Amino acid sequence: MHIATLMLLGSGELGREFAIAAKRLGCKVIACDRYANAPAMQVADAFEVFSMLDGAALRAAVEKHHPDHIVPEIEAIDTATLGVLEGEGWHVVPSAKAVQLTMNRDGIRDFAAKELGLKTSAYVFAESRDEAVAAGDTVGFPCVVKPVMSSSGKGQSVANHADELGRAYDYAVANMRGERPRVIVEQFIRFDSEITLLTIATKDGILFCEPVGHRQEAGDYRESWQPARLPDAALQSAKDQAAKVVNALGGHGIFGVEFFIAGDEAIFSELSPRPHDTGMVTLISQNLNEFELHLRAILGLPIPAIEFYGPSASAVILAGRECTDFRFEGLDDAMALGREGSPVDIRIFAKPNTLKNRRMGVALARAEDTEQAVVRAVQAAGCVRIEYS
Repeated sequence: MHIATLMLLGSGELGREFAIAAKRLGCKVIACDRYANAPAMQVADAFEVFSMLDGAALRAAVEKHHPDHIVPEIEAIDTATLGVLEGEGWHVVPSAKAVQLTMNRDGIRDFAAKELGLKTSAYVFAESRDEAVAAGDTVGFPCVVKPVMSSSGKGQSVANHADELGRAYDYAVANMRGERPRVIVEQFIRFDSEITLLTIATKDGILFCEPVGHRQEAGDYRESWQPARLPDAALQSAKDQAAKVVNALGGHGIFGVEFFIAGDEAIFSELSPRPHDTGMVTLISQNLNEFELHLRAILGLPIPAIEFYGPSASAVILAGRECTDFRFEGLDDAMALGREGSPVDIRIFAKPNTLKNRRMGVALARAEDTEQAVVRAVQAAGCVRIEYS
């Protein structure tokens, strides 16, 4: 097999795990990010430091390293340049169309709802405070306000009354990525649960992982578990919708397709054409984790079977403040929680500095049921302390 060169656009914790998977299969990895010593850079063959929104710098990096596959890991990328590069013959994973449509919530939401006919919540886009306030009359209250481009749920809040919409708009714009002050104001769905359906588009067809449930706080995930419990009808609906949107976007790789579950209904929420943060639970729950599945799909390698080991969970390890000189304590206590048949593991992301509420690692656990797995993952995460100098 040809040894592939992969260029990662974004080199955070998801990129790090992907790079590790790629190195295990002998690939060459070029890790790119806006800051030096990003997690994936530490395990890559080479790295480049530049803003992913700088199209000229992006093109220069591609022409310098000649990657076989350009693999976006973040949303904030100059997608116009990716489209041009794809037109010139470079391979963008899974496709430039997928990356362009999912970079902003407006693109993928309109595509899913208006072009594919998927069931979504009512929504309106707003580019000013006044437009955001007016949107409340359309979608009703309570409603959720999010920037169209952000990461890990940053900038998301709930407005219960019209007088809260202006503040919610300001919060979304202050926490957005990119330069376009645009938000989505959407109907608050009274759902039973939220899931991520990891959907793998391969040369041989569509595959699914067990559904992943998750809990969010301040718009960011705190715990995820697998399998999420939901009615069979809702799961089949989610699979049908995920396959429809993934096939329409084109290309091969893993997609994190998010749904609200309300009774037997699966309501499309968002989609990421790459490994998903809630999917880090697959580092302990499956024989092939989401990063290995993404890699195999990209390279056209066979995926004979996805073996699910049993109820599993992940819980994030968060920093308490900003610091560049810190250390981790309590790893021995966390790992001591593991036992035969119910392992516990820790992943430290090796980020060069801490920020308040920044994800610095994740605890992983298996147990007899998902509730116990979550409890054990949270307990393990709580054992890990960040000491600041």
